[in-house]
Amino acid sequence: MHQNGTMTDSGDFDAAWLPGTAFRAVGARRSLVRSGPDPLADTVRGELADACARFGGEVVRDGGAAEFLLEVTGGSPDDESYTLRRADGITSLTAPSGRGLLYGLFHVVRLGEGAFSGDLAPRTHRPALATRMLDHWDNVAVHPVMGQVERGYAGGSLFWSDGEARGDLGRVRAYGRLLAACGINAVAVNNVNVHATEARLLTDRIGDVAAIAGALRPYGIRTHLAVSFAAPMLLGGPDTADPLDPAVRDWWARATARVYEAVPDFGGYVVKADSEGRPGPFAYGRSHADGANMLAAALEPHGGTVHWRAFVYDHRQDWRDRSTDRARAAYDHFTPLDGEFADNAVLQVKHGPMDFQVREPVSPLIGAMPDTRLAVELQVTQEYTGQQQHVCWLGPMWSEVLRFRPDGEVPVGRLADGLVAVSNAGDDRFWTGHPLAQANLYTFGRLTWDPAADPRAVLDEWIALTHPDAPDRLAGGLHAILDGSWRTYEKYTAPLGVGFMVQPGHHYGPGVDGYEYSPWGTYHFADRDGVGVDRSVATGTGFAGQYAEPWAKLYESPGTCPDELLLFFHHVPYGHVLHSGKTVIQHIYDTHFEGVEEAEEARRVWAGLSDLVEPERHARVAERFAEQLRGAREWRDQINSYFLRKSGVPDAHGRTIH
Repeated sequence: MHQNGTMTDSGDFDAAWLPGTAFRAVGARRSLVRSGPDPLADTVRGELADACARFGGEVVRDGGAAEFLLEVTGGSPDDESYTLRRADGITSLTAPSGRGLLYGLFHVVRLGEGAFSGDLAPRTHRPALATRMLDHWDNVAVHPVMGQVERGYAGGSLFWSDGEARGDLGRVRAYGRLLAACGINAVAVNNVNVHATEARLLTDRIGDVAAIAGALRPYGIRTHLAVSFAAPMLLGGPDTADPLDPAVRDWWARATARVYEAVPDFGGYVVKADSEGRPGPFAYGRSHADGANMLAAALEPHGGTVHWRAFVYDHRQDWRDRSTDRARAAYDHFTPLDGEFADNAVLQVKHGPMDFQVREPVSPLIGAMPDTRLAVELQVTQEYTGQQQHVCWLGPMWSEVLRFRPDGEVPVGRLADGLVAVSNAGDDRFWTGHPLAQANLYTFGRLTWDPAADPRAVLDEWIALTHPDAPDRLAGGLHAILDGSWRTYEKYTAPLGVGFMVQPGHHYGPGVDGYEYSPWGTYHFADRDGVGVDRSVATGTGFAGQYAEPWAKLYESPGTCPDELLLFFHHVPYGHVLHSGKTVIQHIYDTHFEGVEEAEEARRVWAGLSDLVEPERHARVAERFAEQLRGAREWRDQINSYFLRKSGVPDAHGRTIH
């Protein structure tokens, strides 16, 4: 056992938010589990038996006296709800299925002794969203450009090694356990950019998928596969992928039936089509609905779902053409298709209209297709937010997205059919490279269960679980470091929603004009007079008009647009006065200096916690803080120098700008 109370399996990986001591309260009790045959109820029994062996409790036979009664009452095996109550000295957990019982057990673990003291009025808990999913951009074989994991910042793949499933899947099972404990119920195990090796997972390599599914199944995690739209052509089928061709539809039906023979509880497919060069239905003059519905038809007899990504745009744009706007693309492509998608087809929409920037508006596509199932896609892996070298806890960003009301009334968290995120976990000892980045994975899971949850309460929950018995100084220090870290990162990187001032390709570190003259459509249009993209209806690309009221009117004018999104929606002079009272140029200077100062303070706080954190964990975070501070200074100096040269306006406070 480590100094902070966490335990590892033979020292190979961190216990994260499920250290052994987290089970102290349940492990010290006499527990009784009542259930018919149910594999997930068996998982609950196993968890309790392990905890009791460690803390002196006992799992008793039916009829024995118990302080903790757990019971499957019968119902749909997919019902994930549970009811917790405490009366007459007995804590009772009931659920219609073993699945709900498992989630209920982890809820009791979070409550600790609070679940076994006083009385608790009966309360039923159920997830707000049925699909709570992680997409792993893992390559089965190491890719010459993207490596083992595309946008992976935590080592190699959890699932794949040397072109096949890992031989020892014990860590995959441990990963499933961590995910179940925060509410996640589905995982796609390979990259959406499907390469030749990954395509074969659908056919002759399906046994590898079945092995991984077997490791995840005890914790209620359904396995999904990313597939290539051109799979029939890649795998010896018809020489076309036309979704309306009967031979192609038959090929998919037969291939899908074989998948379900190997993995009976298979979740379905994830598809990136007609996006960034991936094959899709456009090649045959067909629509995205045609493509998605073909796969939906193959999955429907087996209860599967196709997640069709809406990340479709022109990635060969002419930077001189200001009429083409990448932000418009998803809305323009998909809203005409509302109502045409099959019932088991889910349109997977990135939460912002661009690409997981540190600040974007919510995508106008969310809420604009009332007759289509939508899943909102987030990015837990920190591609544009520090790549798990920088502390950047994203809970507040995601909460803002989930609470946003596209129609002024219903929040995104209630409009969505599910939440999906690109995972940040790998085979690193701490799972996420940066130990504090575990907070992002945990927070995402908890927000999938309850999108209205207070993210800061979730953060404190993660701190308490990961560092049990933490003194106030440790808990308070961790909260202080993480709580403001997203806005700190925003301050020293791209200002006022402008985005994409990163190094091309790998996206790490400042590159102010890195994408400015590229074909990717990610421009800021800074010149001597001003900066930002005019997306108004009156004089710009019209993107602001894709929103419903009140947002269309709010975003249309620089006078009403929120400061943090100003440069996303408008090209303004450097002397434009923000709602804060500062000019745009002074805001840029001030926030970049402030961001570095805040990163320095966070590093100082972490250094002061060295006596309360296990040495290896503390050293890993300290090393990352050194890199964060170096990077923050580089961002500050490059951004401020760039805009000083563009604008010719000096810093009002006379600070040195390199």
